[in-house]
Amino acid sequence: MTAQSLLAELFVEELPPKALKKLGEAFAGVLAEQLQSQGLLAADSQVTAYASPRRLAAHLTHVALKAADKAVRQKLMPVSVGLDAQGQATPALLKKLKALGADLSDPAAAVAALQREGEGKNEALFYDSLVGGATLDAGLQKALDEALARLPIPKVMQYQLETDCELPGWSSVNFVRPAHRLIALHGSAVVPVKALGLSAGCTTHGHRFEAQVDPVLVPHADQYDEVLKSDGAVIASFAERRAEIVRQLQAAAAEVGGGVRPIEDDALLDEVTALVERPHVLVCAFDQAFLDVPQECLILTMKANQKYFPLLDAAGKLTHHFLVVSNIRPADASAVIGGNERVVRPRLADAKFFFDQDRKKTLESRVDGLSRVVYHNKLGTQGERMARVCAITQAIGQQLGGDLLARQAEQAARLAKTDLLTDMVGEFPELQGIMGGYYARHDGLPVAIAEAIEDHYKPRFAGDELPRNEVGVVVALADKLETLVGMFGIGNLPSGDRDPFALRRHALGVIRMLTEKQLSLQLGGLLRAAVPAFGDKISDATPALAEFIYERLAGSLREQGYSAQEVDAVLALAPQRLSDVVQRLEAVRAFAALPESQALAAANKRIANILKKAGEVDAHVNPSLLQEEAEKNLHAAMGRLLPSSAAQFDAGDYAASLQTLAALRAPVDAFFDDVMVNAEQMDLRLNRQGLLKSLHQAMNRVADLSRLAA
Repeated sequence: MTAQSLLAELFVEELPPKALKKLGEAFAGVLAEQLQSQGLLAADSQVTAYASPRRLAAHLTHVALKAADKAVRQKLMPVSVGLDAQGQATPALLKKLKALGADLSDPAAAVAALQREGEGKNEALFYDSLVGGATLDAGLQKALDEALARLPIPKVMQYQLETDCELPGWSSVNFVRPAHRLIALHGSAVVPVKALGLSAGCTTHGHRFEAQVDPVLVPHADQYDEVLKSDGAVIASFAERRAEIVRQLQAAAAEVGGGVRPIEDDALLDEVTALVERPHVLVCAFDQAFLDVPQECLILTMKANQKYFPLLDAAGKLTHHFLVVSNIRPADASAVIGGNERVVRPRLADAKFFFDQDRKKTLESRVDGLSRVVYHNKLGTQGERMARVCAITQAIGQQLGGDLLARQAEQAARLAKTDLLTDMVGEFPELQGIMGGYYARHDGLPVAIAEAIEDHYKPRFAGDELPRNEVGVVVALADKLETLVGMFGIGNLPSGDRDPFALRRHALGVIRMLTEKQLSLQLGGLLRAAVPAFGDKISDATPALAEFIYERLAGSLREQGYSAQEVDAVLALAPQRLSDVVQRLEAVRAFAALPESQALAAANKRIANILKKAGEVDAHVNPSLLQEEAEKNLHAAMGRLLPSSAAQFDAGDYAASLQTLAALRAPVDAFFDDVMVNAEQMDLRLNRQGLLKSLHQAMNRVADLSRLAA
């Protein structure tokens, strides 16, 4: 049986943990793709990726020793070039056949075996041959080379490898980490391939300290996982190792009792999974006196610096217990537990020291210091930025809540960036805003101000919560608008994957606040109101910025399940109040379900084309110039229906407004059947164009209905 499982493993020094999962998936994925493209991998093959701190591997089922031969038809040349008038092969044809390896012992027979396709001048000669399928030796070498070349390596390092030839020497190898062993097994047979200066074998290394044997012999490709666990004390599968860590974390939390649970953090879990080969979860504790420090500080220092899993109680409050994922399983774990508890203590002590020191100065006393912190070389200091945010905040606050809201929001905006000058945020930049909220409460500021300072960066990421109170919404909106207007104003725009100032995220934040908080603000007015705060530092780029925001909005709406056609119809009008966009979309969706919708959409598209060719058209109708019965009926129907539709639109009932217009289908169809719009008589033509202009304006208040035409 030639089809068996294949195993390929590259044993290396410790791989970068944050990249390990992607490296493992890419290694297995490219191997499978390359083998399948060469006909060596069955369509129903099962591909399993393995990735541990010191290995990348892939196990593939149903891999053939040799791919099936393939019949290949190659176009040679036109018949007129390949054959002379007597039908004999020309020298050009014979030369081509010889290059392809055809049997020319009997040229006439070789020519007779050729196939003809096409007619007349397009008739051509084709040569059929059988190409031998790829062998596993050559196919795996090609696949392995491609897999290594396409690994998403964060940073390549260069190292020296001793050559295996008779003459002593060294060769340079470029890879993410130095590689030491290579396994390539087809069933139990070694496939003779090479990679990174290594020749394939059937041995690897297990756990650095707890392997039962070293090296570990893998007798068969299907025994890889089992042998590594038993002899190597390694769980090679990233997914299995991750699941085992989750199981142990939950079990350890249950042992602590009191309803505690480990903090949920997928990124931390992936990173820890990439750091251990044989996870063993241990329960540790720290001095409860540290719980006086804000829990965000303690959690961050434990996660970021030590890769620990803090334990939270049922209310989400931090406890003094935490979990450590060890890479060893000693009979007596007390030394490991004690060591981790000793390591974390100075970290927590530092956090407590920073917190105590920071509270000795008020946020207000730090305001002047912002003028000494550079924000951007073209936009000035953080102090200047703070002044701009305050100005934008006051304008938004006045619109939404008058003097009181504007005054509160301005105070919060003035203090929002001052925690950048604190020791805690200097050590942990991720805590900016959060620490400002704590220090504001310590300074005795109102809860609304403290919460606004804490929340003004929100939403920080997709799915993040929005600011809790109205003051926070105003400051967060002003902060994001300042960044967007400023960066667009100096031409610092996102390009490709590059977005160093997170302008896409800021735009989505503005969209979410305007829509989810149902703010009665005009997008264009918001952008224009922010420009004066910059003085002569920027150019007015609000049209480009508005387009950028609508593009982000369109993407967001499509992700929410609205069709591209529905989104296009609504956003074609560039609605200024984003808070009613979803309502417009729902109205469009309901309208599209009506039997009249397609006919009206097509008519609307036709009207738009007529008006576009006509140029400037006045939406005015002189009833005395209406001659045809169809245009009189349409005008009468519009007189009955348009006022109701307009009133429904003004009341925000967009669905009812469109449904009212659906009754125009019959008179509109009759109009186009019976009336010549571009009549030779100028006054009739202009009157009919004016009628269509009035209809077009009424039909496209909710959305551009022509975009719904099939």
